[in-house]
This record gives sequence, structure tokens and C-alpha cells, in this order.
Amino acid sequence: MINIYTVNKLYYDYDSLEPYIDTHTLGLHYNKHYLSYLNKLNSLLVKNNYDFRYTLNELVFHINEFNESDREDILFNLGGVINHKIYFKSISPNREKPNKLLSALINNFYGDFDNFKEQFKRKSLSLKGAGYTYLVLNNSKLDIVNLKNQVNPYSYNYSPLLCIDMWEHSYYINYESYKEIYINNFFEIIDFSEANKLFSM
Repeated sequence: MINIYTVNKLYYDYDSLEPYIDTHTLGLHYNKHYLSYLNKLNSLLVKNNYDFRYTLNELVFHINEFNESDREDILFNLGGVINHKIYFKSISPNREKPNKLLSALINNFYGDFDNFKEQFKRKSLSLKGAGYTYLVLNNSKLDIVNLKNQVNPYSYNYSPLLCIDMWEHSYYINYESYKEIYINNFFEIIDFSEANKLFSM
């Protein structure tokens, strides 16, 4: 068993996503926001004498094993860790495109990639307040869903493929209130490498 949940390494440099996300924003996002959720989660779990037997994803389904007074905070910070891990893997300088199987699925559900992009963009813009827009596999069907605050996709039994972070800290320094530009530029650095692993030949 592990002692605590450890940081998920960022596999690219802080300046790798410029000019779409600047070094300062990515550094703050990773070192302040993501790590804060991780540290708070570990602290709450230690307080509950948890032995870290589950993976982060499994922990979602065992939230009732903890003190009732701490469950909401544990789930919130757990979501903060999970959502950020997926977001940081959804963008990279590698910009891997959907593989053959995933491309076929996107075309099947959305017609083509451009239409998928437009629907993803509209869904992201429709999110009120903070949260994430996800591309998920939902019972063998592709779906674009909004999740508020730090609700995580595993709580709905979704298989997450990628997401965009729509909390202000992810874009405000670069884009202020111009969320549409931020979402457009997300597609300049989107990386399907993790999603492709679910659709390997």
C-alpha cells in the first residue's frame, strides 16, 4: 500500500504551451491549484486514518467509508486532483491526433472533427460558473458533458477521454473574460494520446 497519493508529473515544460497558455499560468495552475488539492486530500485522508489502499479513481466509489463530516471535502479535493490530472494530459506540445478507431467514433457521433469541435466549444461556453467540459465514453457512446466545480467523471461511471478546465485560474491571465478564444486555442494544443490508449488496435 502507498503512504500518500503522490504528485502526477507534468510531462512537458511550463513554457511548452506558449503562446496559447503562458509559463506563469501553467506554473500557477500546476504548482498552486493542482498541488493544493492533492495536499488537502492527503491531509483529510490521514485525518481519517485511511491506509491508501485504493487508486484515486477507485476512491470515488468508497467515499462512504469516511467520516460523514469529511466526505464532502474529500470528494471535492479528490475531484480537484482527478480533473487536473486529466486536463494536464489533454494538452501538450505533442498534439497527437485521434487514432483511426477514435476518429471513426468521432465521425460516427458528430459527423466530422470540425463538427465535434464546434459542439465541444458550444458546450464549454454554456457552462455556468466553474467546472470542466469533458469528452467521455458513456455506455459505448461518445458524449460531451459539463461537470460543475470539482465533480469528477467517475462519479457518473463515465470513461473520460479528455477535458478542458473552465475554472478562471486556467485562462484569466491570458484571456481575461474571453473564454471563446481560450476554448479555440485549446484545440491548438489538444492531445489525444491518452484517449487513443482506449482505442488502440
